[in-house]
Amino acid sequence: MASFRDLLAEVKREIREIEPAAADARRADAIFLDVREADEYEQGAIPGAMHLPRGFLEVQVEGRIVDKSAPIVVYCAGGTRSAFAAKSLADLGYVDVVSMAGGFNRWKDEGLNWQTPVVLTSDQRNRYQRHLLLPEVSESGQQRLLASKVLLLGAGGLGSPAALYLAAAGVGTIGIVDMDVVDASNLQRQILHNMDRIGERKVDSAKKALTAMNPDVNVITYDMRIGADNIVDLFQDYDLVVDGTDNFPTRYLVNDASLVTRTPVVHGSIFRFEGQATVFNPYVGPCYRCIVPEPPPPELAPSCSEAGVLGVRCGIIG
Repeated sequence: MASFRDLLAEVKREIREIEPAAADARRADAIFLDVREADEYEQGAIPGAMHLPRGFLEVQVEGRIVDKSAPIVVYCAGGTRSAFAAKSLADLGYVDVVSMAGGFNRWKDEGLNWQTPVVLTSDQRNRYQRHLLLPEVSESGQQRLLASKVLLLGAGGLGSPAALYLAAAGVGTIGIVDMDVVDASNLQRQILHNMDRIGERKVDSAKKALTAMNPDVNVITYDMRIGADNIVDLFQDYDLVVDGTDNFPTRYLVNDASLVTRTPVVHGSIFRFEGQATVFNPYVGPCYRCIVPEPPPPELAPSCSEAGVLGVRCGIIG
């Protein structure tokens, strides 16, 4: 019966190994795959490495690394687990896989670059588990969400569902601009608010709802009207703006501030049973003025209070 040493020797005959210095030279073009356990990874890792513990490798790697021709450098602490991982990857059809001899311990001993990664807490891993399972998001994407800042213009019909899903997704900072109060007629579609908050400032009601949903989120409120004197300063503090405003002068103002600050705007609008959503990415695609050079006559663009609106349409667009 073969011993562990026999198995390891056999595996090493079937795979390729490279020294840490040679691995370092491949950092520009190869995927570095860290197969250590979470507690090991949290103590330090190679910058930019993808973390996938050895125990989950065969189950998850094809979702995380779709291109089986991509060059992969696998490492663990000392080079043993990475050897077995390299063999499994080859068996799964990955064609350019090497194991790093000596692992991360030797990498550090040779003075190569490493860092202590920013990791999610156990509570965050549990909260965002369904995101972490998506290769397009994973832990690095979730960390980007937690570090991102989104400004919502309006805490009404469109802003309500947008705010709730941004908070649920773990967007770290959400700014909300609104100068209105909660009215009973809002509750048919403005799901941030409830009966107990009728008469409250909408920004205060929104903050209560979002922080109750997700304590990770920092909600910044702006109980004011946006105008030419403040909008540029507002936009400069955020990565993205969600425009749920309901009048054309403000939409043009938002467009112009977006161009000045180069801040992308996600725009939504609704009319009765209809709605549209558009992304305006400054100097990459058309702007709002390109699509709507002049506002339509007021009688063709009545407000919700004049024309009515199906509540769920706000949810779909928002």
